[in-house]
Amino acid sequence: QSLLAESGGGLVQPGGSLRLSCAASGFDLDVATFAWFRQTPGKEREGLSCISFRAYQTHYADSVKGRFTISRDYANNAIYLQMNSLKYEDTAVYYCAAGWGPVPDLCGVEIPEGPYTYWGQGTQVTVSS
Repeated sequence: QSLLAESGGGLVQPGGSLRLSCAASGFDLDVATFAWFRQTPGKEREGLSCISFRAYQTHYADSVKGRFTISRDYANNAIYLQMNSLKYEDTAVYYCAAGWGPVPDLCGVEIPEGPYTYWGQGTQVTVSS
């Protein structure tokens, strides 16, 4: 059974850092494309970053570019999102997602949620002083 499970969320002060983890049980990291999304109440889910199979492509939303870094760990079959210089507006529930198909459809300037078929349960990140 394939399962995505996020962890690492929590409360952090502005300017601080967190690393989110996504345990990708039953997934082949060399086949699927993975992404991180976030959502706040009343807003649409926002695609933040994606990493294609074999990690040959990564993309970031403008809102997080230069502050967040996506990576994959083959030893632990996990996807990470390192978040630095956190801001109040980064407060949200963060989701890990996996999908298959042409990379441009899943991981490009736009990171649409439609092509992603597996989702984790989400982890809350709160940036507050």
